[in-house]
Amino acid sequence: MNTLASAGPGPWVLLFPLVWAAAIACVVTVARRAGWRRGRGPWRDGGPGRGTGPDENSPIALLGHRFASGEIDEDEYWRRLTVLEEQFGRGIDPKGRRA
Repeated sequence: MNTLASAGPGPWVLLFPLVWAAAIACVVTVARRAGWRRGRGPWRDGGPGRGTGPDENSPIALLGHRFASGEIDEDEYWRRLTVLEEQFGRGIDPKGRRA
């Protein structure tokens, strides 16, 4: 008589919950890296990552492009950026970070 067949499922049964836990962890990781946690998923207006910063035609974005292309130097960039942020209501919070 074979006694191993009636011993139950064995320790390998613990593998199934671990596989499911790993699969769920992978799905959550991919979703968070894609930005779905912050409301920037593909089902939102504008697609992933859109609507979080200034658009391409805003004065702040144009100033950044001018600085990146070398048209203006760093001092001029920071002077103009300060004026634009005051004008558009974006300032510095009490901790010293940009709002």
